[in-house]
Amino acid sequence: MPVLVITGTGTEVGKTVVTAAVAAAALAGGRTVAVLKAAQTGVGPDEAGDAQEVARLAGNATVAEVARFPEPLAPGTAARRAGRAPVRPGEVAEAAAKLATEHDLVLVEGAGGLLVRFDAEGGTLADVAGLLGAPVLLVTSAGLGTLNTTELTARELRTRGLELPGLLIGSWPGAPDLAARCNLADLPDVSGAPLLGAVPAGAGSLTPAGFRSAAPDWLAPSLDGTWDADTFATAHGR
Repeated sequence: MPVLVITGTGTEVGKTVVTAAVAAAALAGGRTVAVLKAAQTGVGPDEAGDAQEVARLAGNATVAEVARFPEPLAPGTAARRAGRAPVRPGEVAEAAAKLATEHDLVLVEGAGGLLVRFDAEGGTLADVAGLLGAPVLLVTSAGLGTLNTTELTARELRTRGLELPGLLIGSWPGAPDLAARCNLADLPDVSGAPLLGAVPAGAGSLTPAGFRSAAPDWLAPSLDGTWDADTFATAHGR
């Protein structure tokens, strides 16, 4: 099934921009792409959400949401406070599977980290990946503190028998400090998964045309890009 689940080590690590980069590279390669946001929180009914931002940056992608809640909280909490039915992992998996019958690639973007709860029963994005049998791309931050959350998330994925094809740094700083430079080697070591790219900080502020042109340079060949981990590490003084 052509589904890739995209999660992060937490909030604000660059999941949406990474999702857009993966979508842009796939579209540039001639594939059809759908982007599914499992649960959108913190936006009003007429505001653009993460899936719409992906389409704005990446181009002609189909976008869909399973549910939307107004407060910027974990989906389960946001649903409860809004007095609405929560998102269930089965609903997300069903929506992704349907999109997969009509597209070459379906990107399922989570909310926050892997184990953020969708409902009172503890359903999470990890359950969605399990139902789909889909690999999970892990978006990490670059600097100090990322090793612990990355290793914990990687361990949880493996405990559940889920495939972790690799990591992607969601916001690589223009002037990386010592911790960020060292993490180019340490992130793959603690996670047991390869580094598959690094999106530069501020990439989401590029024009859509500029974003689409540059996206393959940020991603490894397995994600339809040209990025090379060794070359990148050498350039940034590991």
